[in-house]
Amino acid sequence: MGLRSGARRYLPEPPPIAGVPEGRIVDLPGRDGSTFVVDMPGPTPDAPTVVLLHALGCTAYLTWAPMLEPLSRHYRVVAFDLRWHGRGIRSPKFRFEDCADDVPAVMDALGIDRAVVVGYSMGGAIAQLTWVRHRHRVEGLVLCSTARNYRGGMGERLFFPVMTAAMDPMSSFALEKVERIATGLPLLPSIEVDDLSKWGIEELRSTSAWSMPAALGELGRFNSKSWITGVDVPTAVVVTEKDRAIPARRQHRLGASIPGARVYTVEGGHTSLFLRAERWQPVFLEALAEVVARVPADPRQTRAAAL
Repeated sequence: MGLRSGARRYLPEPPPIAGVPEGRIVDLPGRDGSTFVVDMPGPTPDAPTVVLLHALGCTAYLTWAPMLEPLSRHYRVVAFDLRWHGRGIRSPKFRFEDCADDVPAVMDALGIDRAVVVGYSMGGAIAQLTWVRHRHRVEGLVLCSTARNYRGGMGERLFFPVMTAAMDPMSSFALEKVERIATGLPLLPSIEVDDLSKWGIEELRSTSAWSMPAALGELGRFNSKSWITGVDVPTAVVVTEKDRAIPARRQHRLGASIPGARVYTVEGGHTSLFLRAERWQPVFLEALAEVVARVPADPRQTRAAAL
C-alpha cells in the first residue's frame, strides 16, 4: 500500500471527469451490424460537427471521455466504437478500410452530411482513409499522434509482416473470441465515473485482447505516403513530441506531407490525451478551432482551391 501511494505521487493523474454523456446502439444498414454511438448536439443547431475516432484497443469513451464535454461547448460531437472494439461491429475480418467506410454510415444514420474527422493514433490512420475513400463527406481533418505508416524501423519491418501472416488464417478464431467478449457485455457501457479507475478498467476490458493483433496487422499494412499529399481540406496535425509508440519525427513527416497543414506540438508521450490532459487539451482545441475556421461555407470552394 505504501509503495502504491508513493508511486501515485510521481505518476500523471488522469483528468477529472464529472461524467460522460449517454450513448446508444445505432444500426448501420449494409455495414454488418450496429455500434455504440455518442451524439452530443452542441450549443446551436448549426454548430460544426466533429467525428472522433479512437485509439487501438480502446473505445470511444476510453479515448475521448476527457474531451467530450469541452468539445460539446462549441461543436456537435459524434464518437463511436470502431469494429472489433467495445460495442463496435464484429465483422468476419478487421480492416481499416471497413472502419473508414463506417464513418459515413454513422453520419448517415445521424443525418449528418459533412464533418471534421478527428483521429487519435490508430484513429488517425482511419481518418486519413476516410478522407481518401469519402472525400465529399470530410470537410476537415485533425490527426493526432499518428503517421503515414508504421513500418519504418528494422524491428517494425520484421514484426508487422509476421503479425499479418499469423493473424490472417486465425481471423475466424479471433472473431469468435471478440464475439464472446462482446455478447457478455451489458447493452450499454456505464456512465458512472465516480471511481474513474474502475470505470476505465471496465471500458478497457470491453475490447477483447484478440482485437489487438488484428489491429496491429492493419497498422503494418497501412501506408498513406502515395496519396496523403492530395489532401485538399483544412488539416491540423497534433504531434506528441515525446512519443515512444509513434516517434515524433513520423508525425512531423505526416504534417509536412499535407499541403497547408498546420502542425501543433505537445511536450508529452502517446497517452498525453489522457494522462497529460492539462497540456494536451488546449493545444488540441486550438488545432481543431483553426481547422473549423478554415472550412468554407460552400464545400465546392475547398475543391476549387485545390485545383
